[in-house]
Amino acid sequence: MIESTPTLHSRWRFYYANFGLLLCLILVSWGGVVTSIEAGLAVPDWPTSFGSYDPIATGFSDPDNPDIQWWQVGPILAEHGHRLVGALVGLWIMGFALWTFITDKRQWVRVTAISAVGLVILQGTLGGLRVIWESLDLAVAHAMGAQLFFSTAAVLTLSNSQTWFQHSLEESSKMLRLRHFAMASGIAIYLQILLGALLRHPGAGIDINFIVVHVVGSILALSLILITCGYIREHFRDQSLLNRGAWWMLISVGIQILLGVAALIILLHDFGTSQRSLLQVILSSSHLVIGTIVMGSCACVIVTTMKLKIER
Repeated sequence: MIESTPTLHSRWRFYYANFGLLLCLILVSWGGVVTSIEAGLAVPDWPTSFGSYDPIATGFSDPDNPDIQWWQVGPILAEHGHRLVGALVGLWIMGFALWTFITDKRQWVRVTAISAVGLVILQGTLGGLRVIWESLDLAVAHAMGAQLFFSTAAVLTLSNSQTWFQHSLEESSKMLRLRHFAMASGIAIYLQILLGALLRHPGAGIDINFIVVHVVGSILALSLILITCGYIREHFRDQSLLNRGAWWMLISVGIQILLGVAALIILLHDFGTSQRSLLQVILSSSHLVIGTIVMGSCACVIVTTMKLKIER
């Protein structure tokens, strides 16, 4: 029988999924640091690390100082640490998918879990090929894939929450309109993240025209988010499932704008310097993480508007 009420398995999957979301945010943040300090090629090979398949010891060796370990070299710690956290996230989602197939009879959740496994494998491959081919295009694709994966993981977490099981939403013209608003917001957010990735990765520079496009895009994305959340407050005030998603979007996008402005100011201030400041690294990475939360929140709102359809 398809689950219609929370069970012991779904509750524990919910806790497990929240732990995974935290891991994902750590991974995204770590990836932001790798990009900010331009350490993407600090480990020059893949799937090995300095010729070794040992993920802990690696094959790193400094001929000038044999006593130095890989974690004592900043860029290598950033890049190889990113790989290790990525592997941990991969193991987490594989465990989640297996658990889901054993205990959850909902077909759409099973398909989503398998899709997440596919995404994490694709992510690892893109990251590895980016190193082998020294491709900035693949670096951007890798960053965009991370957003899709987090959104998928957020939806899986939502699907096991008590709130999801306890609330039913009927199909209506208002729900359809909300779905369209939410999807438009999701597309705008994703395009903004793409523009941000192009700005952040080395080689894109800080061309003023590109910055203007990014700023205009942020205004469009904010407008669509406000329309979506306002529509939820006006027509679905009694639906806590939708309202929680709306509040997550509003709060995170507000923080995102503040971080974006601060990061841009520091970026322009540091332009021409040989090394990015610590403040710029922190602001840029934080901006990336909050943008990921905005994207994941929007994905949850979209799926919530489809609840009745996907659970038939």
